[in-house]
Amino acid sequence: MDDMDTIINRIKEQDPELFLQIEKIIPFHGYLSSGAMIGLQMLTMSKRLLDVKEGERIYVTAETSNCVPDPFQILEGATTGNKGMKVKDYGKMAVTVNKRGAPGETRMPAVRIYLDAEKTAAYPRLHAWFMNLEKVRHEEILPILLEAGENIYSYTFTEIEVPVKKSKQVRLCEKCGESFIHYEGEALCEACRHEQ
Repeated sequence: MDDMDTIINRIKEQDPELFLQIEKIIPFHGYLSSGAMIGLQMLTMSKRLLDVKEGERIYVTAETSNCVPDPFQILEGATTGNKGMKVKDYGKMAVTVNKRGAPGETRMPAVRIYLDAEKTAAYPRLHAWFMNLEKVRHEEILPILLEAGENIYSYTFTEIEVPVKKSKQVRLCEKCGESFIHYEGEALCEACRHEQ
């Protein structure tokens, strides 16, 4: 089994474009994990399937908080802070991606991509890692992911409802006294409402 430096150098020689993406992911994520590579492969697929043009904004709903969302954040700028990233931590290696809608559009085409256990079965070590049957090092999984490419994913096209931007107002919470954004006349901030 190769070490991580050897794997990354091989990527640099064989696929310079992929290497440039990985070079941005590593400092953001901390290292090149299997999950981050899966996220990168899902990002690449979603851009192809939705015909995303350079500079076009995407929105992502990740179904795990682990690793997979990071390539979308660092490479596409889809973050929780700019509302380009939602994380619904269902514990699934899956994402739903859509492009920005034009003003007035209420529905947008989207694609949901997931790592498919039926397909990973063709790669026993990857499958053992994915199903958590045994500990398998990233250095062993990454070459398998690169070899398998899109063959281990399934996807479905769907539509998402474009959320209507609510008018926001700021008020002081009647319980804790701190300011918070409210949308529907709430008297208590979210934190204080959950304490009750």
